[in-house]
Amino acid sequence: MEERKLVLFIASTLDGYIATKDHNLDWLFNVEGEGDNGISEFYNTIDTIIMGRTTYDWLMAHEEVFPYKDKECYIFSRTSKEDTQYVSFVNKDVCLFSKELKNKSGKNIWVMGGSELIYDFIKEKLVDEIIVTIAPVLLGSGIPLFRENNFQTLLKLNSINRFNQFVELRYEVIKNPFYFS
Repeated sequence: MEERKLVLFIASTLDGYIATKDHNLDWLFNVEGEGDNGISEFYNTIDTIIMGRTTYDWLMAHEEVFPYKDKECYIFSRTSKEDTQYVSFVNKDVCLFSKELKNKSGKNIWVMGGSELIYDFIKEKLVDEIIVTIAPVLLGSGIPLFRENNFQTLLKLNSINRFNQFVELRYEVIKNPFYFS
């Protein structure tokens, strides 16, 4: 059995922001894409979604119904909250939780965001693949895709796809820094 991968799949502005400071994503919908910009193809490779509480709260404020009913969804939250029909709230160590998930059989696991959760997963070297769709937008400020840190992460570019004005970059995260081919 092949081990499940933790995949960060996210959109970013060219200057590296995933949202404005007030969590606005209008910039994303003002760019001319192509079809669904590869989202459904990616979505079919996963059966589990992990997101932070802020991302979940934004999603629930902007969607009439929970959009990921067909996936197992976990929301990382420091405050305890009652699980719903579609999501489970977790307040566990990201390393232990990721190991539990990866040891279950299934498809890949989508690390959706936000910035704080992405930081924790990358810092602990838990992410196996990063897929970033770049929008031709410069926000100048906002919520950064990658927070300032004191560690390095090596990546190997595996593919580039264009969806009209969007560019999708697919990277493998190099876990062993001595191996880079």
